Amino acid sequence: MEGLIHGELSYKIIGILYRIYNTIGSGMQEKYYQKAIAKVFKKEKVPFIEQLKVDIDFDGVKIGRYYIDFVVDHRIVVEIKSKNFFSIKDIKQVLGYLKKSGIEVGLLVGFTADGLKIKRILRGK
Repeated sequence: MEGLIHGELSYKIIGILYRIYNTIGSGMQEKYYQKAIAKVFKKEKVPFIEQLKVDIDFDGVKIGRYYIDFVVDHRIVVEIKSKNFFSIKDIKQVLGYLKKSGIEVGLLVGFTADGLKIKRILRGK
């Protein structure tokens, strides 16, 4: 984990995600995974913000908003999916969250029939 940005926290989050997947498996709606994750984060005393609202502005006018599934310890974005693949759109979504929030690391998480899929995404400079 040495050299990874927020490696220790990423490892802890991934452990929690595997525990949830191993308990409830695949095939659920995203909202149920979200509830399970929030419950375990609270139990494990992992600081988090759920459904963080981030406004999107253009020329000083609000044109929309993002809702980030989780921001953990103000350092890692966690975006949940309940499908068997990640699309380019999913990756761009997380990159948008990172850019707008100023956070460096995102975890794109898929609760799939083929197992838990996790893609670690870095914002870059």
